[in-house]
Amino acid sequence: MEKQVIAKAQKAREAARRLAYLSTTIKNNALLAMADSLIKNTDKILAANEIDIRAGREKGLSRALIDRLLLTTERVADMAEGLRMVASLPDPVGEVESMWTRPNGLRIGRTRVPLGVVGIIYEARPNVTVDAAGLCLKAGNAVVLRGGSEAINSNLAIANIIATAATGAGLPEGAINLIEITDRAAVNVMLKLNDYIDVIIPRGGAGLIQTVVQNATVPVVETGVGNCHVFVDRYADLEKARRIVINAKCQRPGVCNALESLLVHQATAAEFLPGMLEALKESGVEVRGCDRTMAMAEWVKPASEEDYAGEFLDLIIAVKVVDSLDEALDHIYRYSTKHSEAIITENYTRAMRFLNEVDAAAVYINASTRFTDGGQYGFGAEIGISTQKLHARGPMGLKELTTNKYIVFGDGQIRG
Repeated sequence: MEKQVIAKAQKAREAARRLAYLSTTIKNNALLAMADSLIKNTDKILAANEIDIRAGREKGLSRALIDRLLLTTERVADMAEGLRMVASLPDPVGEVESMWTRPNGLRIGRTRVPLGVVGIIYEARPNVTVDAAGLCLKAGNAVVLRGGSEAINSNLAIANIIATAATGAGLPEGAINLIEITDRAAVNVMLKLNDYIDVIIPRGGAGLIQTVVQNATVPVVETGVGNCHVFVDRYADLEKARRIVINAKCQRPGVCNALESLLVHQATAAEFLPGMLEALKESGVEVRGCDRTMAMAEWVKPASEEDYAGEFLDLIIAVKVVDSLDEALDHIYRYSTKHSEAIITENYTRAMRFLNEVDAAAVYINASTRFTDGGQYGFGAEIGISTQKLHARGPMGLKELTTNKYIVFGDGQIRG
C-alpha cells in the first residue's frame, strides 16, 4: 500500500517539472478537453455515483452527506462549466508582480510560479475531484487526490475520464493522480511525503482537518470548518434579515459557508424572532436556542455549549438573543472558526465596527454567508476556503495555488 501511494506521488513530482513551464494555451486546451469529456461520459459518471449513493444510504449517511455525494446531470454539467471558467481566467504563472533596480545595476523582480505538487484529501464531494484538478493544472501544479471511501466509485470514474482527456491534450502523464486505496493508512503515508508533495489541502469535516493538521509533516493549508454566524442588529431591516437567514441556512445546509448560529439583538427579538422561528420550522430546520429564544416558541429545543461551538452541516441552527453588539462580537470571537460572519444592520457605524472587529476570512454586511465561494467571488472553481492566515485566506483560487520566485538580472556584478 505504501509503495502504491509513493509511486503516485513520484509520478506527480515528475509531471510537475513539465507542468511548471507549459504554455497557457496547452493548459487551457487540456481543461476544455476535460470539460468535454465529462459531458460525453455523464452516463458513466452517474452510474458510478449511483453505486456510491446506494452504499451511502445503506450505511445511514446523513441527508447532508448524501447531498454532498450526489451527482446529477446538472451537477456534472456544472463541473464541466467550472473547468471552462477556469480556462477563461488569466494564468497567474509567469506574472511579474514587481521589478526594481538596485544602485549596483541589478534588476530584481518577483514572479509567480507553481507550488509544485498539491495533495488534496477530501470526503464525500466527488465534484472536488474536478475542481481541484482543474485549478491545480491551470496554476501549473500536479495533483494527488485522495477522496473518501463513500465516493470511491464516483472519484475513480471522474479521475480516469479527466486524466485521459488531459494527457490527450498535451499534459504529462501523472499530472492528475487519484489514490485508489480507501484505507486511512494511505492518508498517513501522504502526510509525510515531503520529498514529493509540496502542500496538502484537506477538505472536509473538523475531524479530517484536525487529523491532517496534527499528523502532517508536509505543509498544510487548513480549510473548511465553518461555524458561521449571522447577527441581526437592533437597526436591521427585518425583511432583509429574514431572507438572508433562510438563504444562509437552507439553500444548501451541508456546506461550510452555511449559517450555523443566529444571534439576535434583544431590542428587535420580540418583533423578529417569532416569525423567523416559524419560517425556519416551515423550512424543516430544527432550532436550538437560549432561554429567551425558547420563550418565543415552545417547540424550540435548548441549545448546549456544543451547539454554539459546532458545525451542524444539516438543517439545524443554534439561536441566541444578545443584549448588545458587544455581546454579539464576544460570542463570535469565542465560537467562530474564522470562516464567514455577517451582520444585518442599516447603521453604518455599527456595520463598520463589525467589519473591522470580526476576525474571519470573509465578513459580510447585509448579505448571505453562502457567497463565500470562489465562483461567487469571480475566481472560478475554488480549491477550498482557507481559514488560516499564512499563505492564503478565504476562497483559494488560481493565485493562491502559486508562490513567488525572485528573478535577478545582472551584468557581471559581484558582491564586495
